[in-house]
Amino acid sequence: MPARILLVRHGETGWSATGRHTGRTDVPLTDEGREMARKLGERLAAAPWDGLAEAEILSSPLSRARETAELAGFGARLRTDDRLLEWDYGAYEGLTGPEIRAEQQPRWLIWRDGVPGGEKLAEVGARVDAFLADLDARAGLPHPETTVMHAADRDVVVFAHGHLLRIMTARWLGLPPEGGQQFKLGPATLSVLTWEYGARAVERWNDAAHLA
Repeated sequence: MPARILLVRHGETGWSATGRHTGRTDVPLTDEGREMARKLGERLAAAPWDGLAEAEILSSPLSRARETAELAGFGARLRTDDRLLEWDYGAYEGLTGPEIRAEQQPRWLIWRDGVPGGEKLAEVGARVDAFLADLDARAGLPHPETTVMHAADRDVVVFAHGHLLRIMTARWLGLPPEGGQQFKLGPATLSVLTWEYGARAVERWNDAAHLA
């Protein structure tokens, strides 16, 4: 079976539940977020995933992502990667979209206008590109622009953050980083990046069946 990248956004935090931009602030999971992570683990332990015994498990170093991975049953195999950190929101850290538009920029859209004092969208895209290129180099996969059939057969599971994973999906598909705006993503959901006739594709997106 072709190699897949399974994407898991971390479980609920107090900030995510209220729409506050949570970049580098190390906000812990709520009790609900921990329960979400456990339910995800139960799903991945069962068929057809069967615990993903051969998969490589990677996480953002922030506790909300690491704890989600640990509660889902992957703590023993978990490795962290700084390139999976969430977008640095700079001066807008901890603010909601309505607060930013009321107090700072009336027509603000993060995908277009960015964040003062934080990372540029292109910089986040470059981090994601470096991460994907590293996976490609280790697994012998082609670049996004090619349609050559890949040779790898090992899955990778990535526990990270909403905007970061949306940008990663855009780049996987060869879209610019701002293409991430088109992929809404809920907490503790499961998404799968894969292949279709040798081209990069999305097999599953924002799947929350385990949370129903």
